[in-house]
Amino acid sequence: MKLDILVLASHPDDAEISCAGTIAKHVAMGHRVGIVDFTKGELGTRGTPELRTKEAVEAAKILGVSVRENLGLKDGFFQNDPTHQLAVVRAVRKFQPTIVLANAVYDRHIDHGKGASLAYDACFLSGLVRVETFDENRKKQQPWRPANVYHFIQSLYIEPDFIVDISDYWEKKVEAIKAFKSQFYDPESNEAETYVSNPGFVKMLEARAIDWGYAIGTKYGEGFTTRRYPGVKSLFDLL
Repeated sequence: MKLDILVLASHPDDAEISCAGTIAKHVAMGHRVGIVDFTKGELGTRGTPELRTKEAVEAAKILGVSVRENLGLKDGFFQNDPTHQLAVVRAVRKFQPTIVLANAVYDRHIDHGKGASLAYDACFLSGLVRVETFDENRKKQQPWRPANVYHFIQSLYIEPDFIVDISDYWEKKVEAIKAFKSQFYDPESNEAETYVSNPGFVKMLEARAIDWGYAIGTKYGEGFTTRRYPGVKSLFDLL
């Protein structure tokens, strides 16, 4: 299954928190979008890996993505090393995305910066002929390098290099976030409060989206960074 956009995320709910509006918008535009989560979030204070898996499936349905898979890497302890790089290379070659969206280049959670580097390096290695990988049927995979890798922005504020207008998809984003009921604010929950379950967290996300939207003359926006200069064919490609 060839995808137009592949989201590579360290944890289930990273994509929803950071780029769900962008995902929903491009699905609505007719693009094939998929999500590959690196871990099951098993170190999370609230919920269980099994519950988060079910929540991830529900969020994927809300966003309309074509596929969602989990690599089963070890939450908190995966590394940007050859073993993990090859696992991600196999996913990139399987879906052959034109664009990859990956974790923030740095953040409060140690897995986010690691996930960003792992995704970026794996996308480069995926294009090398001499890096051999095989699919689940033991068939040799062909090299594939995405045209672009962009990083979404997570808990810590990072100045975006560009902003996507998600004004028509903010409610869809919130719905996808709320699919992870175990992780976010629930007045009926007896579990310990966490950074993201605090009721102020989603308010912060909205405030940031409003700020970025205002910066580009729209209601809501999602920011991204890039390690390469973005190119345009003409000045009219810019809003």
